[in-house]
Amino acid sequence: MSEKRVPIVTIDGPSGSGKGTVCQLMATKLGFHYLDSGALYRLLALAAKRHGVELDNVESLAVLAAHMDISFHMNKEGSQPKVMLEGEDVSSLIRSEEVGSNASKVAALPEVRSALLQRQRAFAVAPGLVADGRDMGTVVFPDADAKIFLTASPEERAERRYKQLIDKGESVSLAALVEQVRKRDERDMNRKASPLVPATNAVVLDSSEMSIDEVLNSGLEIVEKIGIQPRQ
Repeated sequence: MSEKRVPIVTIDGPSGSGKGTVCQLMATKLGFHYLDSGALYRLLALAAKRHGVELDNVESLAVLAAHMDISFHMNKEGSQPKVMLEGEDVSSLIRSEEVGSNASKVAALPEVRSALLQRQRAFAVAPGLVADGRDMGTVVFPDADAKIFLTASPEERAERRYKQLIDKGESVSLAALVEQVRKRDERDMNRKASPLVPATNAVVLDSSEMSIDEVLNSGLEIVEKIGIQPRQ
């Protein structure tokens, strides 16, 4: 089914802005499907490592992107979906710092983004879709019904990631994380293929001083104003 025939909400923004959590919760509230586009690039980075494909081998990466065996298993609580690669649950593996960094590198390749474009659009099926990414509202679903750009300061986003890693028992430097966030932002915003920018008709929300519930409620208000209602 074409994306124009079902309601679509896009939430774009940089890593650590909270868009993933908000998207999952919003999809659950609305009774819609959920697309974590960032997970696709993380899956590709992991698949490339496992299949011995170098990150500068554009042709092989594009072939792998178009054919890798992936699936998402949602749950009713709105928490992180189970992400499967070739039949294996890799939900935790794709969240590592190494995979995240490599995902940002492969995402900068136009050939890779083109190979994944139709796979992303195929998620737009009834009753509706909430799509999370960096170019959902600008490239993948330019005709989306509602577009939100969620951001936060680099320091706030780095601190959120720092707390996550500390909770996992990992030793990490907050200063190093801030630098990583800044470098990733620069790479994502300045790449030639689908740079990270708000869509011209997107509503920009800064989550630096907001709780997840506050961001979620603001997002729900935005979609309800244009007539998107939760499924009964």
